[in-house]
Amino acid sequence: MGYMIGVDIGTTSTKSVLYDMKGKVIAYANTGYQLYQDIPDMAEEDPEDIFDAVIEVLGQVIRKGKVQSSEIKGISFSSAMHSLILMDQNDQPLTRAITWADNRAAKYSDELKNNGIGAQIYAKTGTPIHPMAPLSKIIWLRNEKPELFKQTKKFIDIKTYVFFRLFGVYKMEYSIASATGMFNIFELKWDQQALELLHISEDQLPDLVEPTDTIKGINLKYGDLLNISPETPFVFGASDGTLSNLGVNAIDPGVVAVTIGTSGAVRVVVDKPVVDPDGKLFCYALTKDKWVVGGPVNNGGIVFRWVKDQLFAPERITAEQMQVSTYDILTQIAEKIPAGSDGLLFHPYLGGERAPIWNAYARGSFFGLTRKHTRAHMVRAALEGIVYNLYVVMLTIEKLTGKPKSIQATGGFARSSLWRQMLADIFEQDVTIPESFESSCLGAAVLGMYALGYVDDLSVVKDMIGVTDIHHPNTDNFEVYRELLPIWIRVSERLEPEYKEIAEFQKKHSN
Repeated sequence: MGYMIGVDIGTTSTKSVLYDMKGKVIAYANTGYQLYQDIPDMAEEDPEDIFDAVIEVLGQVIRKGKVQSSEIKGISFSSAMHSLILMDQNDQPLTRAITWADNRAAKYSDELKNNGIGAQIYAKTGTPIHPMAPLSKIIWLRNEKPELFKQTKKFIDIKTYVFFRLFGVYKMEYSIASATGMFNIFELKWDQQALELLHISEDQLPDLVEPTDTIKGINLKYGDLLNISPETPFVFGASDGTLSNLGVNAIDPGVVAVTIGTSGAVRVVVDKPVVDPDGKLFCYALTKDKWVVGGPVNNGGIVFRWVKDQLFAPERITAEQMQVSTYDILTQIAEKIPAGSDGLLFHPYLGGERAPIWNAYARGSFFGLTRKHTRAHMVRAALEGIVYNLYVVMLTIEKLTGKPKSIQATGGFARSSLWRQMLADIFEQDVTIPESFESSCLGAAVLGMYALGYVDDLSVVKDMIGVTDIHHPNTDNFEVYRELLPIWIRVSERLEPEYKEIAEFQKKHSN
């Protein structure tokens, strides 16, 4: 008997799940932290808050599970990608953790795209040129915060920071490294062209390790606090997106994972690194011989939250009085509107956009609005717009990997039968909803079991996830969507030249 702990360091919270060696959930914990958005385009978090959250969730699951130190066979980590922390000569943070959602490097991303250097670097790193990536963030810091740049001993991410606090070493695994824009995915080492562009050396970056590498000897202070033995192995693990694929059993060729949480993504596993000729898709490591190709979107459930907060204030009050979810009420309202929202289209670019357009200036819009349309149409159009956007990402992936054999859907949206059916109708394919709980945590745990020799193959995950539902496309609905999707795509393309102008106007006149 023994247990494995999966930890997922996310953008808004850190989660931890204690599993038995068959993948059964024994205990769960979740602790959130503040996102700092003090000025336009900023999105930062305090690394100490995140480290404290890691300690808190580990302590909670160990206490809830009532497990002894000797029963913990390993602790394996998942983490959000693209974060950046500058560390000084005394190994103290010079900055907060600058997250993937921070857009302040947009100007420098544009320059890389326009001068051709960005395309050269993307072809070797598989990280699209965008302000999300540490590559662009470091250029921005060097130009706009030169004193901080000069003081920097190490450029690291949040998972590296957590491991440094626990073990006193600067190490970054391939999966997180492959999302920095500085890691050559074909040679599995830091890319010299990228480092020369940034004016930094390899010594200023963490040492590279494989996702399956382990480390022992936790700092006694934290070992005693958590009742974790110094002999307990910690597995470096991988990024949250790649481990989510593993956690929903989307690791075989042609099996696509679609995730919609606060943001969203479409991803498929391939057996060697591959890059998109148009630079629209990422390619990140899961292990040294499994790679995940896909596209992330900024605008998932956060759009639904905006609709709730800005358009449905009366329903929020009603929901509070009835002690039900406002989202459930809005879903019921949207269900009364036919597929296609009577010709109302919504482009969900409320926070800029990554895939498929990779435009940090992108802005949202309703198109086709008439006097006939109601708030109910607007909520349904918003939900459809999120899925349209994901479908366009899928079309881009198909060019590289072929049409998907099956779709595994996960994330907060998967609780809604309406969204699940929309996904099946717009993608025109069956959609399976795995039962697995916290897919990135499960993916981390399974990768940990594999790294430590408790399982021989990652495919054991198929016996751990179960299936809660399968949705089949509705012929009437997908024929409507077939008519509307080309219009949705053309409108997006025609608006794109105006996004920067309106974004700069908004920035100029913001309070």
